[in-house]
Amino acid sequence: MTEFAFLAVAAFLAGLIDAVAGGGGLVQIPAMFSAYPNVAPATLLGTNKMGSIAGTANAALRYGRSVRIYWGATAPAVVAALVFSMAGAWALTKIPAEPLRKALPFVLVVLLVYTVAKKDLGTEHAPTLSGARERIAALLAGAVIGFYDGVFGPGTGSFLMIAFVRVFGYDFLHAAASAKVVNLATNLAALLLLASKGHIWWQLGLVMAVANIAGSQVGSKLALRHGSAFVRKVFIVVVSALILKTAWDAFLR
Repeated sequence: MTEFAFLAVAAFLAGLIDAVAGGGGLVQIPAMFSAYPNVAPATLLGTNKMGSIAGTANAALRYGRSVRIYWGATAPAVVAALVFSMAGAWALTKIPAEPLRKALPFVLVVLLVYTVAKKDLGTEHAPTLSGARERIAALLAGAVIGFYDGVFGPGTGSFLMIAFVRVFGYDFLHAAASAKVVNLATNLAALLLLASKGHIWWQLGLVMAVANIAGSQVGSKLALRHGSAFVRKVFIVVVSALILKTAWDAFLR
């Protein structure tokens, strides 16, 4: 029960962070591995998906009621993410994730430097793509990030947000809304695949789901109240923390 209480707190914080800027896995996934260090990674990541999908769904609903979701890019990204996240979850049960673990800190550094250098990035909502170009870009983004989320996961929400900001010209608030919808699809696909393989602890997952929803309620409320500038600041903090944590995990631990 001590582990359940510890992971409920972690899930609340993860839900809060994820609702604002993505990156809730920074808290939730390390907490899972800390509480159960000898359990198979697929089981821990599968149970983590059950917790995180509840908070993601709640955040998507809250954003959807207050922020317009642009389905021209979001819908194709959802479809691709759903398919490729399931493929990534299958790959998780077959291949080692170590090369991805070592590359991740460097990818995040590039993402952080670009975001900080472009001070006006995500401050204005000015969609840049339409028609076939928009659909193709959305399919590619959903496929790549969806596969990554299925096979590994930390920082998926952050990657989705920067894709909607940089590629499609959204501000951070609209990017957060679309990212939550796509992230819901990646979580659902991975959850279904891992559940079919028996990699879910349902009781723990349910506890984490309730806590994650509570955290997402707080986080989405803060984001909607304070707008894109607030989301951008939290995004930078979260990505910085992700760099430190993933570098530690990959090279120092």
